[in-house]
Amino acid sequence: MRNTEQAPPLDSVHRALRLLVALRDGQVLSVKDAAAMLDVVPSTAHRLLAALCYDGFAVQDRERRYRAGPELAHREEMHYPPNQLRGAIWPAIETLNKTLDETIQVWVLQGPRVRYIDGIESTQSLSVRTAMWDLVPAYCSAGGKALLATLSNAELESLHAGGLPPWRSSRITSLQALKRHLVTVRQNGYALNLEEAAQGISGIAACVKDPSGGAVAGISVAIPSVRFNRKKIPDYVEALRAAVATAEAELGKPPRETSAAAR
Repeated sequence: MRNTEQAPPLDSVHRALRLLVALRDGQVLSVKDAAAMLDVVPSTAHRLLAALCYDGFAVQDRERRYRAGPELAHREEMHYPPNQLRGAIWPAIETLNKTLDETIQVWVLQGPRVRYIDGIESTQSLSVRTAMWDLVPAYCSAGGKALLATLSNAELESLHAGGLPPWRSSRITSLQALKRHLVTVRQNGYALNLEEAAQGISGIAACVKDPSGGAVAGISVAIPSVRFNRKKIPDYVEALRAAVATAEAELGKPPRETSAAAR
């Protein structure tokens, strides 16, 4: 039983959790509403709501009100514990790394951003470091685009109800431009990133799906732009597709077999 007489040890965490519960229960909040509910000044409520939006727990609509974000929405697709997902994908990215000798990264969608969960660096002297970023906007990364391309336009609009998260080097500046770009990604079956996440780095990625067809991760090949060769795109794509097929086969195995692949 909760002790109602004891003050919460961390006010900011307690307030954020109260907002999460309200959003989860379907409430739509303005900054003023949130401030009144928490008995705080509007600036404090705004900071808490912005933090929830950053990690996908809330989204801001066109009327500047906040509602539950994709991280609170119920999804029907299969979910995998992080260790199981890493274990299933590891053999695929290990082979891909040896085939191309470029840095391989694995990303999962978290709200309108992608989170890095695993990777292997190239052995070449000039290479991209793994885990350069922990969390980046999905629309400006190859892995993120590969994942976003599996969503419908309605899902994209819901995911980006508050607009595209700002990113200095991105070439895509509006949701409409993103939708047009993703049409090409779907047609090609892979996504490109040409110095959109960071200057001097290009990438190519494809999406890994679970047995039910739900997108679970993006596998990307990160290459220094001075070495990225458009003429080699067919080679990159062939290796990527082989890696995706391997990963999806592992995900289709019973959990005890998949976990055996874990490092």
